[in-house]
Amino acid sequence: MLSILVLNGPNLNLLGTRQPDVYGSTTLADIEGMCARHGKQIGFDVEFAQSNHEGVMVDLIHAARGRHVGIVMNAGAYTHTSIALMDAVASVELPLVELHLSNVHAREDFRHTSYIAKVALGIICGFGAQGYLLAMDAIKAHVAD
Repeated sequence: MLSILVLNGPNLNLLGTRQPDVYGSTTLADIEGMCARHGKQIGFDVEFAQSNHEGVMVDLIHAARGRHVGIVMNAGAYTHTSIALMDAVASVELPLVELHLSNVHAREDFRHTSYIAKVALGIICGFGAQGYLLAMDAIKAHVAD
């Protein structure tokens, strides 16, 4: 069975309690369950990882090469700052969908810049936890082509 990596960055371990007015009340464990169920429906095994550390995320992206057919990544604040994550994604040459729970373009100006977008297949933002499933569907469509 095909496999994808769902990678979450800093502070996403606090979902459900961190700024619920912005990020909702869904926990990361809830999202993992949703993704696992959806993965089975669309023919994907799904591996989950979360780290508050940029270097660990780089290592996880590197390890995805040859193991997964794509990556769904919510890099959190690293989206707007990390050339290292951008380079890691470009280096592994796997399709990646950048994901954000909130609509980053309706928020502070610094959130409008994404280093990840430069190497991503596409970006999904503003649909809350449902965005993860949309991103998985995008990877599925891309690898089917």
